[in-house]
Amino acid sequence: MAFTLSPSFNLSLTRNRITCFSKEHRRQVIAKEAVGDVTRAMSASVVERIMKRLRSVVPMVIASVQISALVPLIDYAASTGAAEAVLYSPDTKVPRTGEVALRRAIPANANMKSIQDTLEDITYLLRIPQRKPYGTMEGNVKKALKLAVDEKDSILASIPAELKIKGSLVHASLIEGKGGLQTLLQSIKEQDADKVSVNLASTLDTVAELELLQAPGLSFLLPEQYAQQYPRLSGRGTVEFTIEKGDGSTFSPVGGEQKNTATIQVVIDGYSAPLTAGNFAKLVMDGAYNGAKLNSINQAILSDNGGDKNSGYSVPLEIMPSGQFEPLYKTTLSVQDGELPVLPLSVYGAVAMAHNEASEEYSSPYQFFFYLYDKRSAGLGGISFDEGQFSVFGYTTTGRDILPQIKTGDIIRSAKLIEGQDRLVLPKES
Repeated sequence: MAFTLSPSFNLSLTRNRITCFSKEHRRQVIAKEAVGDVTRAMSASVVERIMKRLRSVVPMVIASVQISALVPLIDYAASTGAAEAVLYSPDTKVPRTGEVALRRAIPANANMKSIQDTLEDITYLLRIPQRKPYGTMEGNVKKALKLAVDEKDSILASIPAELKIKGSLVHASLIEGKGGLQTLLQSIKEQDADKVSVNLASTLDTVAELELLQAPGLSFLLPEQYAQQYPRLSGRGTVEFTIEKGDGSTFSPVGGEQKNTATIQVVIDGYSAPLTAGNFAKLVMDGAYNGAKLNSINQAILSDNGGDKNSGYSVPLEIMPSGQFEPLYKTTLSVQDGELPVLPLSVYGAVAMAHNEASEEYSSPYQFFFYLYDKRSAGLGGISFDEGQFSVFGYTTTGRDILPQIKTGDIIRSAKLIEGQDRLVLPKES
């Protein structure tokens, strides 16, 4: 299998070949070359006059003029359209871990989502390096606490009857429990940033647990032709991979013993990608990936293309846009126009299907990849240049430290669906 790589690439499976390219990258290169040509064309006398003027200006202004040398590139970014600001803005709040991305993808009660959003804002406040705004954090927790108490009936009403008792216990834990809002509030009052961070993570885990009880299945109807033709996952599942070194060397897990095998767990999300996750879950249950070889390329670990193995379904490209209630099919997203998926690729350890050999409107029936997100190969907003181009259906939640140690020739010794078998719905046989 031949690969063409560049720092920013569009991973696309075409005739068993990965081609890597990026329109944005090419535009930036052209812009930089144009700036270089203009600079070289300036006469020596013009340059000298500019330097004489610069020597007479105070240091602060000199720094300002030096920074202004970047204006041509900034002007270029602006000239491509204001909607492309999402690629260049450092304020874009893209989740940076699979856990955060999965939590945001749960189709839960609106009150729970408001609690979640209010608490997640604290994670950004904690990043302030100097004096942290504990007063603002305290206000956020009190707002979340008020919502949890005042809207208790609404929150519990969204939970199915058979799960009501468990939901009541989790709700009580959210308010008064060890990993709850009152404990988080106390750590903020003590102004202990480390303790706040730990308690915040625990509280958000409790929020996610309650939200999952509110989402026992899909919140939308699949297109009829797809519902009848493809497997689907109506919720979450967990796949456990055992990876074996192909060359006899060992993995070095953080805090663990060196072995020639390592374990990776992936949570697959049927809430946002029911067909893609369903096809993958069925393949895993059929043992299709047992013995599959892996290829390590720039920013991705790709499974082999299936060969003579039991192939799955060539599922239509499936992407759920943020703010929408159902996925789009056979359609990529335009990040330049501000479109972002619910399950972003721009997360280390994201799991997605490669493209079909014949058409990028479909995912490969078998071949998937782990995405090794690298912010150095992304836009200033932390968005991958390949965002919105692939069917992302899950994230690595255990063993992320193992991913960079996987090399070409390593093998998936086994893949098992350890959770979610009851949520896998198979198409009726015609």
